[in-house]
Amino acid sequence: MKKIDGLIAAPFTPFDHDGELNLEIIPSYYQLLKRNGVTGAFICGSTGEGVSLTFEEKVLVLKAWTALTQSDPDFALMMFLGGTNIKECKELAKIAESAGADAISFTSPYYFKPANAGQLAKCCAEIAAAAPSIDFYYYHIPVLTGGNYAMYDLLQEVDDKIPNFKGIKYTHEDFMDFLTCMNFQQGKYNMLWGRDENMLSSLALGCTGAVGSTYNYAAPLYHELIKAYTEGDLKKANALQQKSIDMIRLLGKYGGIATGKAYMKLVEIDCGAFRLPIANMPADSFELFKKDVQALGFDDFKSK
Repeated sequence: MKKIDGLIAAPFTPFDHDGELNLEIIPSYYQLLKRNGVTGAFICGSTGEGVSLTFEEKVLVLKAWTALTQSDPDFALMMFLGGTNIKECKELAKIAESAGADAISFTSPYYFKPANAGQLAKCCAEIAAAAPSIDFYYYHIPVLTGGNYAMYDLLQEVDDKIPNFKGIKYTHEDFMDFLTCMNFQQGKYNMLWGRDENMLSSLALGCTGAVGSTYNYAAPLYHELIKAYTEGDLKKANALQQKSIDMIRLLGKYGGIATGKAYMKLVEIDCGAFRLPIANMPADSFELFKKDVQALGFDDFKSK
């Protein structure tokens, strides 16, 4: 099982102009990540529109990535399974294991919600057991799932009960809970930070791995931020984190998560548009977006 560390990108799922999978782009996408020091990919997650893909499409995306990453010891592939249909998650977990993924991930069911962390742990146990030879990560993103469980409670429930439970992808702002999880059982579990705009705060807590969407197109910015923090230059690290925040603010200005695919066009990877119900940037806004991005100095820190 690979050590998952460093910058893990959450890739966008590429679609063509008809909204169908455009898997031919994935080799170029993978090479972009490799050139920019990204050490892994978390596919079919929130950024990857996993909830908008059919089961068959998820399998196709998975196999397109594992064809490239299975023989790469320096690149970890994490597959997001879903969060509503446990039986389907188990089936996809088995396929991910046989296809050569390094890890699988599951988030809290968000329609019929588990009553507590103990019930959530039962879901994790059943899915993790379907693919026992690869790592299992819980994906904590309560802003989307409504699963407001303390992750410390979940670790208490799963500890020594799920052999391949490796850690948590933590996309939330509860630093008290996050640090407690990092310190749980002398740091037994791998905690991956999931808020790009708060990376500096996570570094101060000792975090060494992060999963994020902006690492797709601005990985050099975060490498520089990490370097500045490691060297004790907090003033520079602070300025770089603010640059990240300013870049992420443009997502909101131009409509939300789909704006990430506009950023991808600026690094010459056209992933198409987002599927409904997500709204895409109007075509007449793209030139205004490019001007705002240029004002940030994007060319100085974008992935190339």
